[in-house]
Amino acid sequence: MTETSPVAVVTGANSGIGRATAIHLASNGYRVWGTARDLGRASKAVQMADEAGVELRWSELDIADDDSVRKGFATILDAEGRVDVLVNNAGVGGNAVVEECPPSLFLEVMNVNLCGATRCVHAVLPGMRARRSGTIVNVSSVVGRFAALAQAPYVASKWALEAMSEELAQEIAPWGIRVAIVEPGITKSAIFAKNVDAPNSSGVYDAHYRRLFQFYAAGMARATDPFEVGAVVREAIETDSPRLRWPVSWGARELLESRPRVSDADWVGLGAVDTDEEYVAGFRRLFGLDIAT
Repeated sequence: MTETSPVAVVTGANSGIGRATAIHLASNGYRVWGTARDLGRASKAVQMADEAGVELRWSELDIADDDSVRKGFATILDAEGRVDVLVNNAGVGGNAVVEECPPSLFLEVMNVNLCGATRCVHAVLPGMRARRSGTIVNVSSVVGRFAALAQAPYVASKWALEAMSEELAQEIAPWGIRVAIVEPGITKSAIFAKNVDAPNSSGVYDAHYRRLFQFYAAGMARATDPFEVGAVVREAIETDSPRLRWPVSWGARELLESRPRVSDADWVGLGAVDTDEEYVAGFRRLFGLDIAT
């Protein structure tokens, strides 16, 4: 690795997909800066990077805070002079049906998953425009185009991230800057282990939360390695045949290829079935994906 190696910033690089992506890029010739809200929690990432024989540089920043992002990226830009690749990976989950989701939770999740990515874009885009080059990779989710049951704040934030990414891709194309949206299904990632809240404050949505967790339980039993996502991120950066969207990991292909073919009537009707057995069978029929556990 040399001073001319491309400089990549990966947010949320202390765990899961971000950690795997940072290490994978560093193993393939990038000078990688990882970010985390608390660098004290990056010890596992440092250890894994050492074991892989690569170096990760670090900047502490909280993508949910304007000043923190400005200061964190100032550290990176002062050291490197540029950012060639931004991987907006950091994010949070959020479970709730709409009726039980207070506006404050929508805003909290949106502030991280949408506004956090936007803050980081603001930090790197002026330099990319000046150099007329760069790549921004926004890590979305299958729920960015597939409204997973009982995850209203998470789904809304990822749909918003996809919309922002489409907008951004058109806006910055004149400067030769590319945007890629990576859409993971279920990977072996800490976000799923942490995503166990089920408000169910009214008690009338038992089936919805149960079916949500059944979907994720089925996925976790078949989850793919986060380094698979890291490899797709690298491909999205380096490809000679760029495209906007990059599905990856368990369930992504089935869900994202099938959803446009599922009528709104069939989609809504799936929510109305009485039993979990009917739900599993209907899900398999519509999406070709077995979520039985």
